[in-house]
Amino acid sequence: MKKYFSLLLIVTLFIFIPVESVAQNKLLGKIDFPNSGAEAAQADFIEGVKFLHNFEYDDAARAFQRAQKKDPNFVMAYYGEAKSHNHPIWMQQDRVAAMAILSKLGETVEERQKKASAQREKDLLMSLEVLYGNAENSKGLSKEERDDLYMEFMKGLHEKYPEDHEITAFYGLSILGTAHEGRDFAIYMKAAAELFDVWNANNEHPGAAHYLIHSFDDPVHAPLGLPMAKAYSEIAPAAAHAQHMTSHIFLALGMWKETIDANIVARDVQQTRQKELDEKLTVCGHYPWWLQYGYLQAGEKEKAREVLLNCYDRIKKEPTGGEKWHFSVMRGHFVVDSEMWVAAEEWKAEYETGNRAGQNYFFTSAFAAIKMGELEKARENLDKLMEVPESPDRNIQMNQIKSLLLIEEGNKDEGFELLKETAVAESELPIDFGPPTIVKPSYELLAEVLMEAGNYEEAIDAYEKQLERTPKRRKSWLGKEQATGLASQ
Repeated sequence: MKKYFSLLLIVTLFIFIPVESVAQNKLLGKIDFPNSGAEAAQADFIEGVKFLHNFEYDDAARAFQRAQKKDPNFVMAYYGEAKSHNHPIWMQQDRVAAMAILSKLGETVEERQKKASAQREKDLLMSLEVLYGNAENSKGLSKEERDDLYMEFMKGLHEKYPEDHEITAFYGLSILGTAHEGRDFAIYMKAAAELFDVWNANNEHPGAAHYLIHSFDDPVHAPLGLPMAKAYSEIAPAAAHAQHMTSHIFLALGMWKETIDANIVARDVQQTRQKELDEKLTVCGHYPWWLQYGYLQAGEKEKAREVLLNCYDRIKKEPTGGEKWHFSVMRGHFVVDSEMWVAAEEWKAEYETGNRAGQNYFFTSAFAAIKMGELEKARENLDKLMEVPESPDRNIQMNQIKSLLLIEEGNKDEGFELLKETAVAESELPIDFGPPTIVKPSYELLAEVLMEAGNYEEAIDAYEKQLERTPKRRKSWLGKEQATGLASQ
């Protein structure tokens, strides 16, 4: 904990630094990005690149804008700001916003190329023309197709400039950005193979540490990412996302204390920055969600409840769609993992049917109703769940409720069969990056139903399968211990 308290002390200093301040490079990592910009604009430009590597895209854009003001002809500053509108890991891209920035350099690819004096800068600028669909080979293509072409272009740049760490890091990220179908070990290992060269040469590089963590973000490969996870929080203490990213490895390994500590710091760094910018504090978001899940897995139910209550206060006012989604999943985790079924009635909110934000809300309400013997209420919430747009996880949660209702109604064989099929279906989905978005994992649910039926050996097998996907998950871990004890009697 000492390390995290020291980071918090550093972060509190930011309260007194104006938003339009000079760059604080020592707090974001160490990189080298040669360019032709004016000396006066260098600190802001380098900060912008570091913020890009740390996925702090808004701060990156602001830094690049400051560099442009100091040197209006700084081509790479426009490149950087345009790049801040492409988020490869999150599969997000705002082409319109990016093109508004590139257009400041010229209305055509040719005009923009003429603005770059060095060949390396022309090449990097051209990579964005490919990415945003302006190059001859990428015009009119889908984002996914352009992602693939961009990756191939970055591969060519990496081969052309093999010692350039920034190009190598962005090439590695471009590889990760082609995982359009979700977790893909072959893609991740390909990215890691490239990124290790940067990490080995500079283990303070924020992109190398960050992208390697993403490459190893699963229970099988997470041990390989542990050195980066332990280092990353100290590489970039000013980046909230950097503090949080360490917990991707910690959570995949079931390191709950470290998961909690990382997300406390991430939340506090984020809120400190939001206070600087006079923005609404995030209490229903990514970091609180991971923090709450860590508390639940560590058995700290009251602390998990406090995080949820802060979110609930926001939900009762004028929440955004993202806040409502996070409340839905956080409420689900708390009710399901604590088994406080009445809490589903205590924490109520309005959700429109046909909206994915309410998926876990309707599921949790139905699940809790079954546990309390209120089958009609469960059916009402199942109907609402079925109106949520179809997706693999929606179908799994829908079938979980259907199977439990069948069992409660006396159709045990049919219910068991459907639940087993559902568990297999979930096991074929990519493993979640973090807390399960299906708040009641199917193999865990199957194991609990098998336990109630006295099938302890089968329950042990189901718990083990769940623990392969969610290592050291508390309910599965304790359930397996209980089943093992009962099976030995």
